[in-house]
Amino acid sequence: MKTLLKLQILKSLWISKSSCRLFHKQPRLLAPELFSHDESIRQGEQQVPEYFNFASDVLDKWSQMEKDGKRSSNPAFWWVNGRGNEVRWSFEELGFHSRKVANVLSDICGLQKGDRVMLILPRIPEWWLVNVACMRTGIVLMVGTSQLTAKDILYRLQASKAKCIITNDMVASTVDAVASDCQFLKTKLIVSEGRRAGWLNFNELYKAQPADHICVKTKIQDPMVIYFTSGTTGSPKMVEHSQGSLGFRPVISERYWLDLTPEDMMWCLSDTGWIIASLGSVLDPWVFGSCVFVHSLPRVESTTLLNTISRFPITTIFGAPTLFRMLVQHDLTSYKFMSLQHCVSGGEQLNPEVIEQWKRKTGLTIYEIYGQTETGLVCSVFKGMKIKPGSMGKAVPLYDVQIIDENANVLPPGQEGEIAIRIKPKRPLGLFSKYIDNPEKTASSERGNFFVTGDRATMDEEGYFWFLGRSDDVINSSGYRIGPFEVENALIEHPAVVESAAVSSPDPLRGEVVKAFVVLSPAFSSCDLEKLTLELQEHVKKVTAPYKYPRKMEFVQQLPKTITGKIKRNELRNKEWGKNVTLLGV
Repeated sequence: MKTLLKLQILKSLWISKSSCRLFHKQPRLLAPELFSHDESIRQGEQQVPEYFNFASDVLDKWSQMEKDGKRSSNPAFWWVNGRGNEVRWSFEELGFHSRKVANVLSDICGLQKGDRVMLILPRIPEWWLVNVACMRTGIVLMVGTSQLTAKDILYRLQASKAKCIITNDMVASTVDAVASDCQFLKTKLIVSEGRRAGWLNFNELYKAQPADHICVKTKIQDPMVIYFTSGTTGSPKMVEHSQGSLGFRPVISERYWLDLTPEDMMWCLSDTGWIIASLGSVLDPWVFGSCVFVHSLPRVESTTLLNTISRFPITTIFGAPTLFRMLVQHDLTSYKFMSLQHCVSGGEQLNPEVIEQWKRKTGLTIYEIYGQTETGLVCSVFKGMKIKPGSMGKAVPLYDVQIIDENANVLPPGQEGEIAIRIKPKRPLGLFSKYIDNPEKTASSERGNFFVTGDRATMDEEGYFWFLGRSDDVINSSGYRIGPFEVENALIEHPAVVESAAVSSPDPLRGEVVKAFVVLSPAFSSCDLEKLTLELQEHVKKVTAPYKYPRKMEFVQQLPKTITGKIKRNELRNKEWGKNVTLLGV
């Protein structure tokens, strides 16, 4: 029934035949037939419009369906702060508010199509309004997390030549400290109940604006959003995504990771500074008219998360592996997830042991996804396919994903290499446009006919991918290549281990060996650590190949992580090798 409902939904999302560039003999509807023609998607036989704008071609269509009585009363947006305040908008109301914000940006701030705006806000409704307003005006959005330092903000404003920044009281003073060094910055908007010298008040301006605004026409290749890469391997790069790679992509690929309908409610727990927030709480749910649920979550606490999932009719959640590792530590018997049907995790590999615990405690399977800022979703475990614990699933139909060697040769099943996406003879929809102002980086990301991800993996005979780690993360000890996740997955099966990180450590005999940084369960914190080390080493030898066991081990209170929850293995590795590296960004 869900699939039939989706096909009916997408029949309403028309793009004018005259504006389409066809890769098939006959004109077609955007998505219905593509859902049942996976191979045609993979081969690039997509109907791609010349013009596309997510606000006018998707959101406004849902608004019209509401007016025509063709959509249920499920909200389009539902925000709560845990203190009794909440906001609920229909698609019509979302359109009303976002048009007012569009007028603030264009009429008051003087911003034009193609100008760049930096947005640094926590999980508050204004973040979503600015997202949609930028779509309506053709302004290029750049998002950032509220935890950025003054140095981070300065770098981003200077590199991007942003003309405007929108933030709140918490970040405004940090912006003021560096604004004088940002020659292109003309306007500062503050989302606040009070006023601040040198800033325009977003709330006051919003109230004064009319709700009439004509959405600009944007071409499929026009820039839509710029993301800064996480910076774990150097200065963050500016990754440009277009109206097509972000906005049009979910029209034909959505179901492969979220499986949503207009009756569903999606809660994406990503920080607002990253691409997964755009995918999981803006674009992909709204393509199918689903409700985007948001909790302000000033602090991410297990009890708050569990109570929220129990209380609200949330059907789908997305969270980083760290979130699920945290939740399975709790007794879940007192929580009833009456509506929850689909759980998704991504950002880095989730340990099979955690997936098993979650399944045992909730009856629900966690479906893993794999992707990057540059690519969006690359691989997915989606409903209906056989699950292989530890695998990140198969390639999504938009991409031809292969494992290649250093000479861009496609490797056979079972052989380790680099994850790569075929980009020739035709660049697939969904892939970023370029690294802005960095043609060398753009060129170096291509090898032969492929875009190379920098991640290493294997692919089995059935097309399932098995992640090994970043190219720099793979440990080479006495000629044996060891992926960090193999060691970490073995360790977490022991009841003493909450989480761990495996990295290379110098060794005079073997060149390098595996070292594990281990966070212990509270029940084991007072154990004899020498005996526990030996026990964990023996445990790893039994669970996986003996040569992979960590010859060194260090017990820590916590692991260094990015804001998205990824373990900073490079930081631990640099510590081991005596490197003093200052990372810009998160």
